[in-house]
Amino acid sequence: MSIKKHIPNSITCCNLISGCVAIAFAFGGNLKIALSWIIIGAIFDFFDGMSARLLHVSSPIGKELDSLADIVTFGVAPATIVFYELQVMEYPGFLEHFRTIIPFSAYIMAAFSALRLAKFNLDERQALGFIGLPTPANALFWGSLLVGASTWIEACSWMFFVILLGIAACSWLMVSEIPMFALKFKHWGWKGNEVKYIFLLTCMPLIAIFGIASFAVIIAWYVVLSVIIQK
Repeated sequence: MSIKKHIPNSITCCNLISGCVAIAFAFGGNLKIALSWIIIGAIFDFFDGMSARLLHVSSPIGKELDSLADIVTFGVAPATIVFYELQVMEYPGFLEHFRTIIPFSAYIMAAFSALRLAKFNLDERQALGFIGLPTPANALFWGSLLVGASTWIEACSWMFFVILLGIAACSWLMVSEIPMFALKFKHWGWKGNEVKYIFLLTCMPLIAIFGIASFAVIIAWYVVLSVIIQK
């Protein structure tokens, strides 16, 4: 029995385990460590598909397993980070009685992540780009935002409404029909890759300015740029 055909699925399982670990730390309030495990999961997610192509061992099982792992790492894990934040942040006085119920609204985003991944598996238009916000981008947005700006967010009661609006907006973006570019290069020349290079170059100062929260700013900029280039 060839061992190499099991390598991609083993890497995908590492992605799944990373997501489970992220969820455990998120429930415990260790959001920075939870974000770290989501990033680790994203690295495994990148290499499982690459290894399958390099080893010529792609399979339908691998595709389905990849989606299941992504639901955990990029759907449930970031939703749990938001769930925790909604438990500890300041609430407007008239909503304080609903503190035990409202945090569960974060898992609406996990449901839409699953819908997004199901659509992706069946949509043949997404070979070179994306239709809607990719789940890893959504996960990095929420993880970096709530880790990098947690002190400010938790101190402002009006941020409660921003978080709820953000959940609704990101859920819609994931299943929307908005075309979004992918960082895939057929060649390294400038022509044909202008948007990708502009995006990468603008990311550098954002990382320097915003630190951990830069991922949230970068994902927001990615969405805006994707919309602009369609006009």
